[in-house]
Amino acid sequence: MKGNEKLLTVLNSLLADELTAINQYMVHSEMCENWGYNKLHLDIRKQAMDEMRHAEWLIERIIFFDSAPTVSKLNTIKIGKTVSEMIGNDNNDELDAIRSYNDAIKLARQVDDQGTVDLLTMILKMEEGHVDWAEIQRAQIDQMGIENYLANQSKGVTT
Repeated sequence: MKGNEKLLTVLNSLLADELTAINQYMVHSEMCENWGYNKLHLDIRKQAMDEMRHAEWLIERIIFFDSAPTVSKLNTIKIGKTVSEMIGNDNNDELDAIRSYNDAIKLARQVDDQGTVDLLTMILKMEEGHVDWAEIQRAQIDQMGIENYLANQSKGVTT
């Protein structure tokens, strides 16, 4: 099935966002593991896996439209030097993703593509969950201080 060219361009842009997020989350996850923050390592790795699913779904949709997904383009990856910086960078990127998905949903509606609207809405809700997670982490850091927060991230988890 032939897809709308403008929408395909947007889907490939979203794919680049997801592929970038996978890389950023994986680096942050491994840094946390290296520092002994096992809970953060697992939480951030789970988010990377979510982004992998999003990328897979976008690739499937692009191929459904008889087009070729662009998997070689990444955006700037923002690696944090501290846990607070990591969470902040990831949260800012997720907020950008939410705006992008909302814009893409509007376009998909304009071109009468309900299947893409449904897919993008499902991904949007998952991205909102990532923002919620980051906001919870930031609130905990503010309320208990970074030292206590980090102490809680290294307890009781084995991989």
